[in-house]
Amino acid sequence: MGKATGFMEIERQVPKKRDPRDRVQDWQDIHVTPPKSDIEQQASRCMDCGVPFCQAGTNVPGSDEIGCPVYNLIPEWNDLVYHGRWKDALERLHKTNNFPEFTGKVCPAPCEGSCTVAIDDDAVTIKSIEWQIVENGFKEGWIKAKPPRKRTGKRVAVIGSGPAGLAAAAQLNKVGHTVVVYEKEDRVGGLLTYGIPDVKLPYETVMRRVRILEEEGITFKTNVNIGETISWEQLNNDYSAVILCTGAQVPRGVSDVPGHDAKGVHFAMDFLTQNTKSLLDSKHEDGQYISAAGKNVIVIGGGDTGVDCITTSVRHGAKSIAQFDINKIKGETRNDGNPWPLFPLTFAKEDGHKEAEAVYGEDPRAYQWLTTRFVTDDDGVLVGLEAVQAETVFENGQKLRKPITGSEKVWDADLVLLAIGFTGPERELLEQMGVKTTNRGTVDAEYGQYNTSVPSVYAAGDNRRGQSLVVWAIHEGREAAREVDRYLMGSTILV
Repeated sequence: MGKATGFMEIERQVPKKRDPRDRVQDWQDIHVTPPKSDIEQQASRCMDCGVPFCQAGTNVPGSDEIGCPVYNLIPEWNDLVYHGRWKDALERLHKTNNFPEFTGKVCPAPCEGSCTVAIDDDAVTIKSIEWQIVENGFKEGWIKAKPPRKRTGKRVAVIGSGPAGLAAAAQLNKVGHTVVVYEKEDRVGGLLTYGIPDVKLPYETVMRRVRILEEEGITFKTNVNIGETISWEQLNNDYSAVILCTGAQVPRGVSDVPGHDAKGVHFAMDFLTQNTKSLLDSKHEDGQYISAAGKNVIVIGGGDTGVDCITTSVRHGAKSIAQFDINKIKGETRNDGNPWPLFPLTFAKEDGHKEAEAVYGEDPRAYQWLTTRFVTDDDGVLVGLEAVQAETVFENGQKLRKPITGSEKVWDADLVLLAIGFTGPERELLEQMGVKTTNRGTVDAEYGQYNTSVPSVYAAGDNRRGQSLVVWAIHEGREAAREVDRYLMGSTILV
């Protein structure tokens, strides 16, 4: 695959992005399209490794994933791109991934961590090659609606229009079922629209694909909250099967920290959702969002959602930004407990970190900080927070945070954004439906089967597996569609 000696002759080159100092001045896409010749050269680095771990798509118990969760045929389309066969590469890419334009921009690329070249060299630029294959497909007009030739007469409702819901709908429609997707928000896309800043994944990128799905026969209904706008009983009567793709939307809070109800403490997803909605509705002219302008911002949580809060706060014009990460700073190379081909747990600067550093002169991350109290004025308005550095230890199988004596500090803070994860899906609809949940609060549906305790009801994505990646949501949506098709027809051609 690729050029036999390409990985030895050619260095890894990731496509450039707009300069951080420039891009923070607007809300435009940060990505820059490279010349096709550059992508073809990078694709040539894909070696004939024999066993392509990059497309393995598996989890190691108690550890991280190996390779691509949707089993992308990576060596095949790398070779096709290298030889200039872009249309054939697009065909191979679409066989396993309905939406490579999403994963090509926002996936953390576990495939690259499992690339064989990455054992002792820089991985093939798999993610950017994937993105360019699909973008070139749109540019050339190769990606068009392909409605099914006939309908089965079966009707399926998909609740939730995030990546899992969109993938499930696309697959079911492909085999001829009539699919209606219900979304409680005013726009289609779920977290793709309201959970990821527009600069990373533009709304038009989402809608470009949605329009094709509509042309193929899928119906999208927004502002519909199942259980309120439409009763569960009515939905159950109107459809042959239902797939729950509602995500894990209940945020984890800090109710044990004094002052947590201060004015100025917000959940990260409220901050991100309101920002994007106001941006799309009025370019922020309506003022219907939580503004970070002129404020000392502290983001609690070291993950991707926290970085998205930094990305947004920089553009608002925050006075200062700090991101609390309870963990120690990662090393530049893998440690002994994180060997190849596992996802590499190493130090990296995300786009938001680079932007904050460009504006404020330093990386915004602050490590091992544990918030102990939110400080307010007499009106309950946030003015700061007290924190202490902590060591993470394990005792009797439990993870504990032990404060480091003498490390206490008071931080200036006018806006605190909680980005410490989610506890699971919203419970109201599940209780109405009588769907059984696990002790973690997620929908009880076996991986690979996806059927819930309620006949004809299936679940996929974050509401089943817990907070995870867009690529895993697409994978589960596809697999759930396969099982629903099998349930409705007795057999299936979906994979």
